Amino acid sequence: MSRKLLYVLLSVALLSEGWLGGCGFALLAGLVPLLAISASYGDSARDWWRMAGWALLVFVLWNAATIWWVWIATPIGPLAATFFTTFWYMVAFMLYHYVSKRAPKGLAYAILVTAWLAVEHLYTHAEVISFPWLVLGNGFSGATWAVQWYEWTGVAGGTLWVLGSNLALFEALRSRTRRAVVRTALVMVLPVAVSLAMYATYEPAEEHVRMAVVQPNVDCYDEKFNGSAGAQMENLLSLVDELPRDVRFVAMPETALPERLADEDPQAAATVRMIARRLSERCPDAMAAVGATTMKIYPAGVPHSETARAGNGFYYDYYNAAVAIGGDGPDDVHHKMRLVIGVEAMPFPRLLRWLSFQSVDLGGITGQLGRSDGATVFRKGGVAAGPAICYEGLYGDAFAEFVRGGAEVMMVLSNDGWWGDTPGYRRLFDFCRLRAIETRRGIARSANTGRSGFITSRGDVTGSLGWDKRGVLVSDVEVSQRVTAYVRFGDWIGRLSLVVAAMCLLCYSAYRVKRRNHLVN
Repeated sequence: MSRKLLYVLLSVALLSEGWLGGCGFALLAGLVPLLAISASYGDSARDWWRMAGWALLVFVLWNAATIWWVWIATPIGPLAATFFTTFWYMVAFMLYHYVSKRAPKGLAYAILVTAWLAVEHLYTHAEVISFPWLVLGNGFSGATWAVQWYEWTGVAGGTLWVLGSNLALFEALRSRTRRAVVRTALVMVLPVAVSLAMYATYEPAEEHVRMAVVQPNVDCYDEKFNGSAGAQMENLLSLVDELPRDVRFVAMPETALPERLADEDPQAAATVRMIARRLSERCPDAMAAVGATTMKIYPAGVPHSETARAGNGFYYDYYNAAVAIGGDGPDDVHHKMRLVIGVEAMPFPRLLRWLSFQSVDLGGITGQLGRSDGATVFRKGGVAAGPAICYEGLYGDAFAEFVRGGAEVMMVLSNDGWWGDTPGYRRLFDFCRLRAIETRRGIARSANTGRSGFITSRGDVTGSLGWDKRGVLVSDVEVSQRVTAYVRFGDWIGRLSLVVAAMCLLCYSAYRVKRRNHLVN
């Protein structure tokens, strides 16, 4: 019992390192203690339940160690995320444990790898509940130089690397043969060697555009939504006055505008006109992408969305949106595609409306927000920019959708202050470094507070403002039309894993039938 508990704590520590400021390489051995516990049990139903208890403890503690900070904003957030993340990973691991006692080792290992990748894919792309914070490939966000090949695979390639390394190391520790040690070294080191070669030889696009990020540093709880709209606008406008004249794009934070805008005509809002006027005086050739809350009204008799709220004879939606001020294109509003579960969205909104009081108040707005099914690209001076909003930086497919829509540079508008000075905002920034590699796009990230800055298409950080800092940063950001394999094919590893996992389960079923009929040993 004590040894297994030590194994559990070791596994949790190794799995958590990449989300607590480390480089993530501990992940390459993070599942070995759990695999050792599995190997110590037999094939009885009682042993299965014992193993399930240890696996459950590992996954729950892993969540607790890495996403505890969500509690600061909403108590239901970490509880829901822990429940669903643990459920999916339990499905994959316990399926492996069951098969490993009844089928050849190779088939059990294949099921672990493909089932884990499959459940990550399902969890990431779920329409109702999705919080892929602990996708294993995300753990290398602090060592982007080691995963340059994400432009081919996305973070699923990192998960595949982690699973393969853990299985190879586990086998090497069990067999203690030179061949197993060499195989393990190759599995662990070869991807890094390939990445270093890509990192050293990478050539960015020659075209650049002058961009600025604004960090107003307004406290989310004490200042942002307490009626100080005038002071907040003066804060933003004074930062606009600090912009150099040659800036082309300006990124302002998520929900930066204190006024609720009409979704059909956001340019008519007083706060938008104030920024437009000041921007034209200071930087006449610039476009600003600013975060705002918009309201869309569905008149009586007009079909409305599932997330719409009932008004007095009509329905309406609130959106977490990005608004283009001074842009060239016809599209000037992007609605957030990926909403934070337990913060901006509730699973099964029609059934769980009674839980809306748990959602974070975004300026007097509580409960389920509306969402977009696609990405909108803003344009200025012949350059297209994708305005991702906060949580969308966690999703490779969301970033890729902007690029498929024509985005040549990316902006991220965020409000990280909800979670205080915790690992939350740091990892959100680092995840954008992975998105830069997957799409090979330069990124300008503006946060209300937390970390604003610039990321190259190689994942390098070229400048940033930290927690509780106010100011403006300016940089020349690469403009690229390159289309990576990941942008072109999306999460192809996850889709392939769904098919291969199903085939492995069919092979297992066929093996058990043959075994029952004494056709195999």
